[in-house]
Amino acid sequence: MPKLRVGIVGAGIMGRGHAEVLSAHPDAEITAVARRPLDAAPRAAVYPGYRELLDSGTVDAVSITTPDHLHADVMVAAAEAGVHILVEKPFTTTVEDADRSVAAIRQAGVTAMCLFNHRWVPAYAQAKQQMELVGEPVVGYARKDDTIHVPTEMIGWADRTTCAWFLSSHDIDLVTWLYDDHVVEVFATARHGKLRGMGIDTPDAMQIQARFSRGAVATFESAWIYPNTFPTMVDSYITVAGESGVIQLDRQKENIQLATEKSYTYPRNMLQRVVHGIPAGAYRDAIHHFVDCVRTGAEPLVSVESSRHVTAVLAAAHESARTGRPVPCS
Repeated sequence: MPKLRVGIVGAGIMGRGHAEVLSAHPDAEITAVARRPLDAAPRAAVYPGYRELLDSGTVDAVSITTPDHLHADVMVAAAEAGVHILVEKPFTTTVEDADRSVAAIRQAGVTAMCLFNHRWVPAYAQAKQQMELVGEPVVGYARKDDTIHVPTEMIGWADRTTCAWFLSSHDIDLVTWLYDDHVVEVFATARHGKLRGMGIDTPDAMQIQARFSRGAVATFESAWIYPNTFPTMVDSYITVAGESGVIQLDRQKENIQLATEKSYTYPRNMLQRVVHGIPAGAYRDAIHHFVDCVRTGAEPLVSVESSRHVTAVLAAAHESARTGRPVPCS
């Protein structure tokens, strides 16, 4: 089979990450990028926008790494052009956008996947295999908190998303997958203050209580005001208790500690790392899974319907935080 021709829409941090992984894949090549060049794709044609890229006829698939709120229009246009879709999380930031994206994807028959890469973290994948030993899920807790570097320096559009969209989307996908269930109702609270005082109108933290269809519950915590002196950029922890056991997953330390004259840190390597010059980790494995699915016609591990459900849970959570009342998931 010829190599999969991929276009990248979004040239920020995630766009560069996708480009590095895809450029190292033996069965893929980056043939086009939108708006500006990427170092990992020096021979790719540069188009002024995603529509020009899709109209060029030079891509079989598109990798969408734009800010959260801009995913849907690109997905719909790509599906209508018959182009396969890999999109960064979250799938979309409104249920309406999710529904029109899913409809366009299914009508076109293209392969599409939201990059919920945590399903490829070895410990999380092992947890999924061990869930039958834990028994029927009862209660879960997921924390994903970032340092303040993320909303103030790493991304320039923090005021157009929230810590929950940016962080808890991963955990909601993961826990619903572990539970093999779906959320029916949420109650959420949000705290504003520190970031608003810095001119960034987004919550400092959110907490979401979710009730699942079979009666289990889970709490999803997100925040992005940790001090930059914290030893990792993200503090990530999950526990799932069932009727017969419990699984705990702590990713704060990932098998390496680094002390210098300036800091003491736990370098991250589960998601992204480079081994002897070759990209590796769950992030790479998830992207390679998508490429393999396009080439073989297999259904991706992460369906667009399950990704739409994550959007619905988060949309309900933000409505609950606004009104102070429980909100059903649509």
